[in-house]
Amino acid sequence: MTQPIATTVPNGKALLPLILFLSLFLGTGTYLTLQGVDFAFYQLPAPIAVLPALMLALILAKDSINQTIEIFIGGVGDSNVIAMCLIYLLAGGFAAVAKATGGVDATVNLGLAIIPDWFLLPGFFLISAFIATAMGTSMGTLGAVAPIALAISQSAGIDSAVMAGAVLSGAMFGDNLSIISDTTIAATRTQGCEMRDKFKENLRIAAPAALVVVVLLYFLGSGSTLPAAGEIEWLKVLPYIAILVLAISGVNVFVVLGAGIVLAGLVGLITNSDYTLMSYSKDIYTGFGNMQEIFILSLFIGGLGAVMKHQGGLAFICNYIDRLLAHSSQNSDKVSAPAAELGIAGVVSLTNLATANNTVAIIVASDVAKSLATSHNVSPKRSASLLDIFACSIQGLLPYGAQALLLGTMFKLSPVEISFHGYYPLILMLAAILTIILRKRS
Repeated sequence: MTQPIATTVPNGKALLPLILFLSLFLGTGTYLTLQGVDFAFYQLPAPIAVLPALMLALILAKDSINQTIEIFIGGVGDSNVIAMCLIYLLAGGFAAVAKATGGVDATVNLGLAIIPDWFLLPGFFLISAFIATAMGTSMGTLGAVAPIALAISQSAGIDSAVMAGAVLSGAMFGDNLSIISDTTIAATRTQGCEMRDKFKENLRIAAPAALVVVVLLYFLGSGSTLPAAGEIEWLKVLPYIAILVLAISGVNVFVVLGAGIVLAGLVGLITNSDYTLMSYSKDIYTGFGNMQEIFILSLFIGGLGAVMKHQGGLAFICNYIDRLLAHSSQNSDKVSAPAAELGIAGVVSLTNLATANNTVAIIVASDVAKSLATSHNVSPKRSASLLDIFACSIQGLLPYGAQALLLGTMFKLSPVEISFHGYYPLILMLAAILTIILRKRS
């Protein structure tokens, strides 16, 4: 049976603040969607939606307000939370500088130059996958690749929805697998494993899924013709290649991102006479600002999680899930690990369905996942991989997720149609489930 998270008696009422947060966030998004508002699920900023939940947590606390606030501050100041926030800032700084100095456009042109006509759809999947893996952000990738993909799909006579699905699939591949993605950062930091180990574990599932998608897109895109590629600027691609090599080599993530910011800035200063040190510093700060929402939300969620943990909410979840796992089988010793892995997948999937934010889902589900993993002999790299895989899969399939909404706006298509053609997230999820069920364990 799962050992309770270090807390007092399990208490379901302690989960009410979290339920309130999800209800506000989901309810507002649903209402605005019905009103026809664009990006409805992002009109109410998540850091604001969580404030009433924090107030409710204070009201429900049996301790004094001062003690509860101290517990909250302790959760905000947790080393894992602070590390995540610092990495968010560095990742944002790198993405902004690389974009401003032409690195994204250069990488897209490189991809176009090496893609043959018969490989158009799979090629855009791979371009998006490479950029998202290097940048660590699906939204940044979509913003860079989608306009080009739309123009090419129109000139080559390819169904725009299929092209959008290919770009979405590649972006979610990179968002899930990238070592500097906020989802990877959240999953590895909360589960206590090295990014390199999670990457290898993740790749065993993601690579076969990606191969299936490449073959599928090849048949869907047969008979297409590519336009001419732009000039290849190898120097501007260098920062992306450098951070990939450094990260996969196991270099500390702070060093990796710091080196990426420096290299991207140097490339801009060398290749563009109008790009100055002042421009460079402003771009870094712009990147920091782009991470403001997830930065603040991570702090608040860290504090809220600490309060719920202290009040017995997380122990209640773990005990309830463990009872379900035990009840589902008469021989829990044989199936406890697969069942626990399915439990981890289910918790983060349901959370992501409610929040439409894969990083938030990972942060919310992380303590439950770690407890299940520890009690059922699931390795930290395995639990981190499952958290990230299922959060990103659900995110890529959500018609009210930011990715589908952005592509729907750019391609002038229904977000539902975009999600319907997002083949990779679905295939990745199926591959992960099959791996859980069929994987041999010692």
